[in-house]
Amino acid sequence: MKTIFLFLPFVFASLAPAAVLTRTVEYEQGGTKFKGVLAYDDQLPADVKRPGVLVVPEWWGLNDYAKERAVQLAEMGYVAFAVDMYGNGMNTTDAKQAKEWVGPLYGKPLMAERARAGLDQLLKTGRVDERKIAAIGFCFGGSTCLALAFGGAPLAGIVSFHGGLIQPTPEDLKRIHAKILMLNGAVDPTVKPEDITAFMKALDSAHIDYQFVNYSGALHAFSNPGATKLAEQNGMSAMVGYNENASRRSWAQMKLFFDELFGESPAKP
Repeated sequence: MKTIFLFLPFVFASLAPAAVLTRTVEYEQGGTKFKGVLAYDDQLPADVKRPGVLVVPEWWGLNDYAKERAVQLAEMGYVAFAVDMYGNGMNTTDAKQAKEWVGPLYGKPLMAERARAGLDQLLKTGRVDERKIAAIGFCFGGSTCLALAFGGAPLAGIVSFHGGLIQPTPEDLKRIHAKILMLNGAVDPTVKPEDITAFMKALDSAHIDYQFVNYSGALHAFSNPGATKLAEQNGMSAMVGYNENASRRSWAQMKLFFDELFGESPAKP
């Protein structure tokens, strides 16, 4: 059974600091209707363009975790857009359903196309500096960020939190403009050592600016506080689980990466 959680802006906004506004943005791509979530600090000057960050969810869809990360970014002074990858803001806690939804996307052109549609919505807000755009993603979302970078999307950088590896083709390597930060669980069974070696070798061959960070003891989905419960519900405990240290450290690593990309923190004094 499909599970659909409708996002209620006034409920979610009440959980965020007063300065952060969130709103649902409806848009269309390829004949499918989507509902992304925009988050920004309304107390920052509207006439000053801010760095923008696209947030790509895990394979569960556009759930509260992705929205909360968008709000955290807004609290830091960024304009964030949590993209809807499935349509109508759909999300689930059932791995079988998630697998069904992600199947037509993963590793196919449609994955990057839908993310690019969300990126276009972020750029259309009028609040972002188009020279200072990044994308972050979690699990499936991290892979999607790689696909965006390989397609030549106008991104200064991408951050993959426990994302699956997509091996770039020679043509992909020619199109990459973004700096790349890979944040990986060292004992994530979905990411094989030989795949890491091949991935880094390919990026090295094209002199791509990247970092690959492993977090000891961290499984797949280590950044999500709800990952352990989801794993137990879906019989995935051997491969998926929350790791507090890795979650905290990886978010801090992202902040350092953004400071380097954008020059200085955009947060108000």
